[in-house]
Amino acid sequence: MTTKELAIDTIKGLPDDATWDLIQERINFVAGVRKGLREHDEGKGIPHDRVKEDFAEWLTR
Repeated sequence: MTTKELAIDTIKGLPDDATWDLIQERINFVAGVRKGLREHDEGKGIPHDRVKEDFAEWLTR
């Protein structure tokens, strides 16, 4: 599926009374998820154990 097709499908999934803000938020969300998945596939992800350590540190401050 092309980016254009994905954007069209995303918009079609919104309610008929969707605002421009909602459309923009949904497109940005889908774009962010796809970027994250691409980065993960490229090996740029953060290991789960490191994330857990970081959260533990942030929550104890």
